[in-house]
Amino acid sequence: MYSTAEFRKGLRIELEGKPYLMVDFQHVKPGKGGAFVRTKLKNMINGRVVDQTFRSGEKVGRPDLEEKEMQYLYRAGEHFVFMDNATYDQVFLTKEQVGEPSQFLQESITIKILYYNKEPIGLELPTFVELAVTAAEPGLKGDTASGGSKPATLETGAVIQVPLFVSEGDKIRVDTRTGTYIERVK
Repeated sequence: MYSTAEFRKGLRIELEGKPYLMVDFQHVKPGKGGAFVRTKLKNMINGRVVDQTFRSGEKVGRPDLEEKEMQYLYRAGEHFVFMDNATYDQVFLTKEQVGEPSQFLQESITIKILYYNKEPIGLELPTFVELAVTAAEPGLKGDTASGGSKPATLETGAVIQVPLFVSEGDKIRVDTRTGTYIERVK
């Protein structure tokens, strides 16, 4: 059980039998009445964000979550196939279960799959991935890092904004949390 004093961003709690991720919280002490905590919680199964208020000192449950390290193998129709590195069991996840991170999945990448009550509910990519640029407009002479940006298509099919000097065939590092360009890799 977690007390409201232990609330922080990124905390995983269980509320009404469902796992939630704490997106934001604020302790409020009004002049009249008892203190309370106002939170924004993201449902870890369907992704909906809800506002929830707790009285100060109230306790919430700890979800039955388990992380397993797995390797992404390939895409089979509407499913993404992952292999457990310890047991070699294969797990099939739908596009809805994978969500936004699907645009940065490349074969053989090691990720963490999150299980709730023995059922896979999502995955966590490494913070940074290195991907090749497969399509980008050619840069012009004199393009600099601070000169602007252009769209580029990556080997996984994702389209992100990159500096003008990045060209087709370059390998770049991308932040998977925000989908932004970090640097060109040699």
